Amino acid sequence: MTMTPFSFTTTPQIHVEWAGSRRLGELLADRFDGRNALLVTDKGLISAGLIDPVQASLEAAGFSVSIFSDVVADPPEKIVAACAETGRAIGADIVIGLGGGSSLDIAKMAAVLARSDQALSDMYGIGNVTGARIPMALIPTTAGTGSEVTNISIITTGETTKMGVVSNQLYADFVLLDAELTIGLPAVHTAATGIDAMVHAIEAYTSKFKKNPLSDALAREAMRLLSANLVTACKDGSNQEAREKMLLGAMLAGQAFSNSPVAAVHALAYPLGGHYHLPHGLTNALMLGPVLRYNAKVAAPLYAELADVIGAPGSGDAQARSGQFVTFMQALMDESGAPRRLRDVGVTDDSLAMLARDAMKQTRLLVNNPVEVTEEDALELYREAY
Repeated sequence: MTMTPFSFTTTPQIHVEWAGSRRLGELLADRFDGRNALLVTDKGLISAGLIDPVQASLEAAGFSVSIFSDVVADPPEKIVAACAETGRAIGADIVIGLGGGSSLDIAKMAAVLARSDQALSDMYGIGNVTGARIPMALIPTTAGTGSEVTNISIITTGETTKMGVVSNQLYADFVLLDAELTIGLPAVHTAATGIDAMVHAIEAYTSKFKKNPLSDALAREAMRLLSANLVTACKDGSNQEAREKMLLGAMLAGQAFSNSPVAAVHALAYPLGGHYHLPHGLTNALMLGPVLRYNAKVAAPLYAELADVIGAPGSGDAQARSGQFVTFMQALMDESGAPRRLRDVGVTDDSLAMLARDAMKQTRLLVNNPVEVTEEDALELYREAY
């Protein structure tokens, strides 16, 4: 049987080093000509003291650093515009994103918009960005979104809706994985972001149209690393080995789903974030169990393969192993300490129908699901998660 044609793209340079951010200036000076840097982050990281040594390192290497720290969770279009305007105003010739997924997503868009006359509204969707961008480096502080190696930026476009910009211009030129930056992440956030990364790997492995041998290999290794280290990272947040393996696993999952896109878990998670302002990783964690069980009617053979990868207890045929995989994932999420029910995070029963309607707008994601999801199906999945 001949191989199905596929394409695979990722960021060209990835550097992994514990405490590497403390010598970020040296790392970037060797790779970029520009010295007028826009550093995109959030106020929480500034308050935590994580930015000072990074800024000092950049300035010691000859960079002029302007900090944009107005990034918030589920960033709206006005934050994107403000960050891009800051980049234009200072004449930035390199954009550095340092933080969680929101900071990285904003940095990507700022690098594009600061050098473009194209309207943000014309960029939503797949492959709609035109022109070049400012050189860009990304440094994640959570082991979750994988945004550092994806060509995707998620923006809140109204009061409750989110849209994605998907374009190869959003791949960074350089990525630094410094797991020391994740040490201060609280256990509940470590759990939610870690489960988010596993969702990326699982959905990439079962994606309907663009699943391919490279994304499969990355997803399997991501699942191996993440499943083996999630609970340790949650219970012993200073464990260097666990933190490093979680960050590497999240990055590998990001590479996987950037090429083999995510599906129904994300489609159902986005309305929860939009209406209830819940963290993205948490909303994925809340919807994973119901969607795994729903998709098993088609995805059982693939779930069986992942059961072997993560060492889920049990044996039997594909159907049996698939069930054991779902059971293992449920137990892992329970042990991580992440909230497990929608009602536990303030979601009300009378909003489930509205959430289901909104989920149907995520056509970019739903098309990738191995099983069709109707609005009625979505409502049942929310009820199961409730």
